Amino acid sequence: MKTSVIKNFIQVCVVFFLLPLCSYISVAHSDQENTQNSTVKTIAENSAEKSTENEQVAKQLQLLFSKSKKSQDKALNWLRERNNPDVVAGLIKVMRFAGDSRGHIAELLTTLTGENRGKDWSDWMLWLQAHPEVKPFKGFTTFESQLFANIDLEFRVFVYPGVDHEIRMEEIVWGGVQKDGIPALTNPSFVRAKEAKYLNNSDLIFGVEINGDVRAYPYRIMDWHEMFNDVVGGVPVSLAYCTLCGSGILFDGRIDGREKPFVFGSSGFLYRSNKLMYDQQTHSLWNQFTGRPVVGELTGSGIQLKILPVVTTTWGQWRKQYPKTKVLSADTGYIRDYRPDKAYGRYFNSPDLMFPALTNDKRLNPKDKVFGLRITGAEKAWPLKTFQGGKVINDRVGVIDVVLIGDAESRTVRAYRSAGKKFERVEKDLNTVKHDGQTWQVTEAALLGPDGYGLARLPGHLAYWFAWSGYLDKAEFSK
Repeated sequence: MKTSVIKNFIQVCVVFFLLPLCSYISVAHSDQENTQNSTVKTIAENSAEKSTENEQVAKQLQLLFSKSKKSQDKALNWLRERNNPDVVAGLIKVMRFAGDSRGHIAELLTTLTGENRGKDWSDWMLWLQAHPEVKPFKGFTTFESQLFANIDLEFRVFVYPGVDHEIRMEEIVWGGVQKDGIPALTNPSFVRAKEAKYLNNSDLIFGVEINGDVRAYPYRIMDWHEMFNDVVGGVPVSLAYCTLCGSGILFDGRIDGREKPFVFGSSGFLYRSNKLMYDQQTHSLWNQFTGRPVVGELTGSGIQLKILPVVTTTWGQWRKQYPKTKVLSADTGYIRDYRPDKAYGRYFNSPDLMFPALTNDKRLNPKDKVFGLRITGAEKAWPLKTFQGGKVINDRVGVIDVVLIGDAESRTVRAYRSAGKKFERVEKDLNTVKHDGQTWQVTEAALLGPDGYGLARLPGHLAYWFAWSGYLDKAEFSK
């Protein structure tokens, strides 16, 4: 979809889902003017004398959804007189969902912050992201949970008063869909390569091989689902694909000490334009980029998912190298237009982000692609354009010698330990490389020498620069 079309769609969703909230506020407003006729018990109904200041702040924010301009102005004046920036996050939420046609919310935000960001909620969200010292009022999560529940009641399993968290709750953004509105593929069906008539040789796929089990997951399907939970070579895995940040990361679902592997879905929420996935066991929210739980029961548990190797390449190249591969069936059980780029083609080809995320690191453009190597204790990124024309790069990450073999056109990059050996390119298709005149075979598990000796594959993935630099800002970078 075109970015503007998607934004318009989200605005329609906002209006549709928040109609109950507007009705709710109308009742609260009526009660405020004639309490003797009211029977509704809500926060907005509490009198100022009986409520705490935090409840009063939440009440005024709720009243900004009222259809009555008089009620809106009264609430704005109350917040203006209070003159505390702890309400900034709440005002930004209201600006997004209720709009600010008169510009009064923007004026109040300017008064409270000393900044002028206009009437665009996303610009104010960028300001908020850059100012972690601005804390929300203590009742903010209650206000936020009620707001999200008016979009989808199931959001209450993720965001609720007192929920543990290690990210700023005020930075959680609704992504325009309900819980599981982007449905994960769990134990999906596969077909043999020759049966995948729907694929073109140029179509991009995620390629996975574990213990001899070779599978392909086409982008044109994953763009619509963004998550699969599967068992490959006896290993339970989940591929968390954030279309907005251009990264598909393969996680091992197993964690020591837990009986069952994690199974994940898409929550409908974002954090700095990165999807917040959730596990079906505890409904904790996880950062897709780091593989850590950041909101909910598992927050602070120390759990971090192990990242496994996955490669992006074309269907033609993958099928040539692995003719017996299995590939996702287009019969997923969902009605979707699985033609190439139908889900996010316009976004992928645009330089713009769809949701607010700071882009302070200017070494690359925000949506330039990088290949990031993810080794415990050491991480490094290379611009994808570095591999233009096909390259073999000998490098070092932390104290580990590595070799990267890639081609920018097909977005194919694999990384291996090199044990100090220097490799060079010899074949156009990059399925083999040479060291000291001897040929080594490129495989998904290892770089195999002529005597069967193997150098282990290392986990890595593609990503947009804004996401990599935003979440792994201390990682090494190769220009």
